[in-house]
Amino acid sequence: MRNYDVVIIGGGIVGSSIAYHLTAAGCKSVLVIERESSLGKGSTGKSMGGVRAQFSTPVNIQMSLYSIPFYAAFDEQLGYPCGYRAQGYLFCATSDAHMAYLRANHATQVSLGLKDARLMTGDDIRSMFPQLRSDDIVGGAFCSTDGFVDPYSAMSGFMSCAVSAGAELWKNSAATAIMRDAAGVSGVETSRGAVGTRTVVNCAGAWAAAIAKTAGVDLPVEPLRRMLVPSEPFGDFPHSAPMIIDMSNGFHFRPEGLGFLLAWNDPEETPGYKSDFDPAFVEKILTRAADRVPIFENLAVNSKRAWAGLYEMTPDHHPILGPVPEVPGLFFANGFSGHGVMHAPATGKILSDLILQGKTGLIDASLLSLSRFAEGRMIEETAVL
Repeated sequence: MRNYDVVIIGGGIVGSSIAYHLTAAGCKSVLVIERESSLGKGSTGKSMGGVRAQFSTPVNIQMSLYSIPFYAAFDEQLGYPCGYRAQGYLFCATSDAHMAYLRANHATQVSLGLKDARLMTGDDIRSMFPQLRSDDIVGGAFCSTDGFVDPYSAMSGFMSCAVSAGAELWKNSAATAIMRDAAGVSGVETSRGAVGTRTVVNCAGAWAAAIAKTAGVDLPVEPLRRMLVPSEPFGDFPHSAPMIIDMSNGFHFRPEGLGFLLAWNDPEETPGYKSDFDPAFVEKILTRAADRVPIFENLAVNSKRAWAGLYEMTPDHHPILGPVPEVPGLFFANGFSGHGVMHAPATGKILSDLILQGKTGLIDASLLSLSRFAEGRMIEETAVL
């Protein structure tokens, strides 16, 4: 049986970032197990690719304050492109309650060192984007360093660097069980046979709960379908635009290629492993698109180009990161609730620190431990898109 210092289950962007950060810190005996024939077939390759620091909780803001500068320097530092574009996120408030919420978030963001976020008036937004229907827009918030990355490229860069530094990647290999002995984790059963290790990181995304169960741990992560609709080429709205969020209903969109990528969290969606795109969603989202951007009445879409992916949701919309005291050697990096791509750099650093040093200075890792649910310490993230 082959032995490794660390075995990572799941080769998406989170697993790839952890492999990169471990090898960069000198841990070369790393195995990444990926069940698909190529990386990114889970949630990573289906992500909208947004990155932002405009969150409501300190721990999410702190993770973004590491991750976004990391993406900004990615191409130079890693030698691979990640497609980071600092076009911003613009939240459009349509009520005084929305503005109070944005002000409170902004104060927290600034207190933690975010320098590029600013509050806006309704007139500011009207002057920036006269194409928006703005009769009900009372103000908003904008951060110029928020923006987008190409999730597949970032994941590929992380993994390429990790492999170059000595990590192994097994594709077409399913992890079927985490093995335990009296001391804790002892290895992983895979479709290619068992491997020995004293440290396993669960990075299985929306499928993480089943992996955790093999180690006897209940992980409160469940899949939730999110659907994205790309438009055909459309030149009547500026392609320099940020991600624009309509706070009245959660509809948001950003430039993509020659067209735009449309997203909306359908409140009628129910948990489950649904990866099929529902054509009825097109009318729902186009109705909201044309309501906020009247010229989008002429926006052509082809439902055959639309797709669905899975968010991995936790009860408080924060990830579960770090060790499991009941199973020494088992670590979780799960439940990002739609923020896995944007927080992958921070997650890689945090998990690498916790595995190699037993602590991290990036965040208070105890805030994101699994035990918070049993102990009633949930920290609700309300800025979820």
